[in-house]
Amino acid sequence: MRVMSEQYAAWKADFRAKHTKALRKAGKRTGRRPEHMGPPNGFAMLPWLLMGMGSFSNLLQGKTSNPWVGGIGIITFNSLYIYVVFRAFHKESREAPRTRWALVALGAVTCALALAYGGSWLLFFMLLGLATGSITRGRYLGPVVLGLSVLAGLIAGLRDGWGAINIAYGTFISAMVTAAILALSETVKELRETREELARTAVEKERLRFSRDLHDLLGHTLSVIVVKSEAARRLAPRDLGAALEQVSDIESVGRQALTEIREAVTGYREGSLATEMDRARSALSAAGIEPVVRQSGPPLPAQSEALLGWVVRESVTNAVRHSAASRCEIEVEGSPERVRLKITDNGPGVRSEQDAPARTGTGLKGLTERLAAAGGSLEAGPVERGGFRVTAVLPVVESAETEHAR
Repeated sequence: MRVMSEQYAAWKADFRAKHTKALRKAGKRTGRRPEHMGPPNGFAMLPWLLMGMGSFSNLLQGKTSNPWVGGIGIITFNSLYIYVVFRAFHKESREAPRTRWALVALGAVTCALALAYGGSWLLFFMLLGLATGSITRGRYLGPVVLGLSVLAGLIAGLRDGWGAINIAYGTFISAMVTAAILALSETVKELRETREELARTAVEKERLRFSRDLHDLLGHTLSVIVVKSEAARRLAPRDLGAALEQVSDIESVGRQALTEIREAVTGYREGSLATEMDRARSALSAAGIEPVVRQSGPPLPAQSEALLGWVVRESVTNAVRHSAASRCEIEVEGSPERVRLKITDNGPGVRSEQDAPARTGTGLKGLTERLAAAGGSLEAGPVERGGFRVTAVLPVVESAETEHAR
């Protein structure tokens, strides 16, 4: 009995120390700190089989009656223990019926060995507690572990009297601590996977934002530069002053584009509807398209202005590049609840499926997603009387609340 108590005390004292030491060694090999490691695997549960060395020693020394029975019992116990603990680290295999039946068989072998031999063989209950704690989860953990501890105490009491308290307590602690450690490890793993998924989502979102901004900025700016360069080339032979004015505009557009690209890279760009309106007039006039701008309604929140500014920029760019129109109307109708933006040109419009991508390409698709995220909508397509129209609708109240929340 004294040997059994000493073995139990040593096991209790070394339980956490061995786990900590193993984690530190693994951390040195992988270059990671322990808190960044995943949950342990079945190999971490194997060293505890050394608790059965006392029984194995008695078996070799001939101190155990029916040694063949005891040897078969140890082999059977170890085989079932290894089978159970290696299936404990995957949810599907842990919850499989055959794993539960293997745990029941392990319990039966443990009870048989303890009743037959007693003494150091009672320590197998603590190993049974480890296996039980590695398999059992949720609301069943408490009742199962408590019942196992009571059973271990009763059997130990029949064999060794008052020493049964140590066996019952050791069985309870081994099961509960194992279950707590493994449950915590699984929770940490799930949290780390969730954090990595959130990081990937954030990266994808930022990549999408940057690609949209870059498309809208460069598409519009390059279109304006091309149009004004053509205007300067046409004006140079007969009106050098007007041609130089167009060149000056090209320089201004280029400088502004550099500023906007820097802002887009850092994520701080917020467009202005009034600014985009002015640029639209200039770009349309340079392309030989008559601009007609009408705006009514109360002032708009900054977020609504930024979104509608993107719509104006993209729509005017498409009109300049693809419409072959002579007139383009930009109309903003605002109310306290919502604002509607309509951009209509009198060009040929989408005459066939081959022409459709030019007028409803990546830019408008990205704007549709942006407006939908803000609770609005965007529609684009040909009009009945000829031409092409882009209509954007935004809920002003919701946008204002969102801006205030920021």
